Amino acid sequence: MHSVSTAPSSPVAPGRWYTHLYVQVLIAITAGVLLGHFQPATGEALKPLGDMFIKLVKMVIAPVIFLTIVTGIAGMRDLGTVGRVAAKAFAYFLFFSTLALILGLIVANLVQPGAGLNIDPASLDASRVAQYSQKAHESTLAGFVDAMIPDTLVSSLAQDNILQVLVVAILFGISLASIGDRGAPALSLLEDISVVIFKLVSIVMRLAPVGAFGAMAFTIGRYGVGSLANLLQLVATFYATSLLFVLIILGAVARLCGFSILKLIAYLKGELLLVLGTSSSESALPALIEKMERAGCAKAVVGLVVPTGYSFNLDGTNIYMTLAALFIAQACNVELTLGQQLLLLGVAMLSSKGAAGVTGAGFITLAATLSIVPSVPVAGMALILGVDRFMSECRSLTNFMGNAMATIVVSRWEGRLDREKLAAALRGDPLPDAAST
Repeated sequence: MHSVSTAPSSPVAPGRWYTHLYVQVLIAITAGVLLGHFQPATGEALKPLGDMFIKLVKMVIAPVIFLTIVTGIAGMRDLGTVGRVAAKAFAYFLFFSTLALILGLIVANLVQPGAGLNIDPASLDASRVAQYSQKAHESTLAGFVDAMIPDTLVSSLAQDNILQVLVVAILFGISLASIGDRGAPALSLLEDISVVIFKLVSIVMRLAPVGAFGAMAFTIGRYGVGSLANLLQLVATFYATSLLFVLIILGAVARLCGFSILKLIAYLKGELLLVLGTSSSESALPALIEKMERAGCAKAVVGLVVPTGYSFNLDGTNIYMTLAALFIAQACNVELTLGQQLLLLGVAMLSSKGAAGVTGAGFITLAATLSIVPSVPVAGMALILGVDRFMSECRSLTNFMGNAMATIVVSRWEGRLDREKLAAALRGDPLPDAAST
């Protein structure tokens, strides 16, 4: 098969540190923080820079996912293999998503970040979260399934709906694989188009520092570092819990797979900085697909696991939901029994999947979860609305690392992980172009 290269974070000549994309993004983030802090009005005015970069990335996400999944499935030929990989991926997603929810629940009970605030629910401004509550009520199971089906075969590629792209790509890939040799010309054409699309991705990614600068300047300019003060314990608890999940839980999984989670973080540092700067894990989705292939994960496995993981493997969002829900309950002096907390966890498991692909999914799923437990006021979400922007960065980083790990684990589980390539990537050796495996 054809190789897909043109990585936005490919190695450059030694000594020219300033030409590394991750260095440029780091400098841009620092500059954005300083500008937003000292010139808040100017920082706020730079919001369009971040928004436009995110739009550029979203422009290529649908074709990247479609081409990656279709060529991956069609390249397998054996549809039984496709089903097996999908089953393993979803088993992994379900287990670690549930583990993330449980971790958030445990930490919230131990740390009690909302205790002592003594908020009267009647004093909360419910209108501030009304739009999220409305969207949560609209996110029924039937509505979720219906929203997965696009109006036409090509409309999914023109809309910002990852789930619709997944459905069309999987069906198209299965159809292409099932017709055997007759589909070879179409598969070859799609692989050639993939090379063009990934070249386009590399061009777009050169603008990452500009997008990160604008997004960070806006965030600090609008909310200010000082806005964290009254809710610092919640934010600190969330960051610490997410760090615990990545370093300890995912770290243990990495150790079982024979490598260090710290080395994986170092390998993905450029993409992680981009996610930090833009507060969106989607901004690094195309680069993650390319990086995982270069690290020895089978193209077919990457094509299935990464895009579906972005909808169904939201570890950071899951930690946030149980932690935030209990924070609101504690702040409003609502005592939740163990049964109610387990109900909260069960609903969160379902609602986190039901809002997959929805903009602002973290806040919407939180509203959906709280609406099932009447004793916790949904209006309490107004307490965390001001700092949600800061927590969204951590959610995105954790989601990103969770999907990177899932890709490696499922590839290894399938016996389709090139350990030599993975070891070379984690050592920081110059990597060859990604090739299908």
